[in-house]
Amino acid sequence: MRRITRIATVGIASAALALSATACGDKSSDSGSSDSTEKSAAIAYDIGGRGDQSFNDAAYAGLEKAEKDLKIKGAEAEPTEGESEADKVQRLTELARKGNNPVIGVGFAYAPAIEKVAKKFPKTTFGLIDDNSKTGPNIANLVFNEEQGSYLAGVAAAKASKTGTVGFIGGVEVPLIKKFQAGFEQGVKDTNPNAKVLSTYLTQPPDFSGFAKPDLGKAAAKGQLSQGADVIYAAAGLAGSGAIEAAATEGKWAIGVDSDQYNQAGLSKYKDKILTSVTKDVSGAVYNLIKSVQDGKAQAGEVRYGLDANGVGLADSNPQYKSMAEVLAAVEKAKADIIAKKITVKTAP
Repeated sequence: MRRITRIATVGIASAALALSATACGDKSSDSGSSDSTEKSAAIAYDIGGRGDQSFNDAAYAGLEKAEKDLKIKGAEAEPTEGESEADKVQRLTELARKGNNPVIGVGFAYAPAIEKVAKKFPKTTFGLIDDNSKTGPNIANLVFNEEQGSYLAGVAAAKASKTGTVGFIGGVEVPLIKKFQAGFEQGVKDTNPNAKVLSTYLTQPPDFSGFAKPDLGKAAAKGQLSQGADVIYAAAGLAGSGAIEAAATEGKWAIGVDSDQYNQAGLSKYKDKILTSVTKDVSGAVYNLIKSVQDGKAQAGEVRYGLDANGVGLADSNPQYKSMAEVLAAVEKAKADIIAKKITVKTAP
């Protein structure tokens, strides 16, 4: 039976009131204690929220597995459009005050808020996905070698392309997404030096809607398709679904990201044209952190997931992809060379 509790997001005024109460001596925040003895864990979603068929859904899968396997209660909290850091602080504070342990922020945008809230709840473990800039004794930085998986996607794209032109779409131009771009471009060029890579970003900080609006991804993909691209890789969260739709509608290849998007129900209409997906074991990272807390050996510091331990990789769910012997051979060789350190993948374009 499902027992996950979804936490409604409150506004800035409520956040200010809650923070004021904490400052005036709310002892529950200092101890991280709860009236309930039931073990529970929580995740606070990134832009796009649950249902993005990608990053957030991968985190949810980890929480769901922990709820079933570890017999815990799960809580979720959704973001709001245009929210401030104060909103994130309030969200994390509420989750911690309710006794959830760990409390996991999905995405680098939670870094400043987790740094603040973790200090107020020293007995609670906080997970921070995709960021290692903010650290603390009770913070686990769950990070990935996205550039390595993206390199493999570049190899596959170069081999599968018939026009010699492929596309990369980034949601927002931030260092994390540049890792995806750098790896992809390097993989393409190492495989076919004459190939052309079209790279497009949907928005620039502080506008992070490029992770949340499928219409932006669709428009960008159409622009690249009109320039001859026949394989498009989008690292753009929910917006990436628009790019997949555009590529599939024109009979071209799309490459998914974060989750195996071939298997995402919301994208089933386009699955035959999802060549592969760059996967990040976000679900495994979430589950492992929750289990470490339940085992009394909470993870802390940097916990890195790379190609060598299948922390990142390339999905092979599409039967058409599995039938491409030349593509598979090139990808496997590249994977082996990266693991053997014969290839060093760039983290910036």
